[in-house]
Amino acid sequence: MRTLVIGDIHGGLRALHQIFERANISTTDRLIFLGDYVDGWSQSPQVIDFLIALRQTHSCVFIRGNHDELLSEWLSESKDNLTWYQHGGESTVLAYSQLSDATKTRHIAFLQSLENYFLDDQNRLFVHAGFTNMNGVNFEHFPKLFYWERTLWETALALDKTLSPDALTYPRRLRLYHEIFIGHTPVTQIGKTVPTAMANVWNVDTGAAFKGPLTAMDIDTKEYWQSEPLPDLYPNEKGRN
Repeated sequence: MRTLVIGDIHGGLRALHQIFERANISTTDRLIFLGDYVDGWSQSPQVIDFLIALRQTHSCVFIRGNHDELLSEWLSESKDNLTWYQHGGESTVLAYSQLSDATKTRHIAFLQSLENYFLDDQNRLFVHAGFTNMNGVNFEHFPKLFYWERTLWETALALDKTLSPDALTYPRRLRLYHEIFIGHTPVTQIGKTVPTAMANVWNVDTGAAFKGPLTAMDIDTKEYWQSEPLPDLYPNEKGRN
């Protein structure tokens, strides 16, 4: 059985279909989604419908992303957020304006069922953004940081590559888990479009919200499969660009 981790989708259902085909995903695979299913491209509701159906046929773990939380708040509490609109939310609001109340209720239930993180039996952590508590995710005082913070990735990026994990100054957070898989901060910010490891942190957000592809990666072999860049799949849309 393979375990595949899937990066930020941001409403790009066509890209999701492509990586399923290219990775030849089957019901024998375990799928771990890192969050941010919505906001950017026009098919956010259809992505959630796809994932709800997928849960019935495949072994899935769905992590909560910050954009998923923003959508949940808007759907369940009518909580407006101008900043959200400007960062992909507008396309989502427009898409949901055409849907029935029953569909919205089903989507709220899905969004509220998302997990803040997942820790497997080999001490590998899956989380959308990161965590800040030096004792690990079970001790995090502010759960919203699981899907909002960026200091874990920034720490891994800035780390002196010659520093031994046994060194007194080695970041304690990076010692806690065998590997950490995240999304949230696109690797396109450092000129990459493929899954990128810094220390033991694997970033699988390859920029699908913007000009990059969507990625699925085998967590054991590190083989990966990618869609076409999202602007090629949605030529009449801007995504979050």
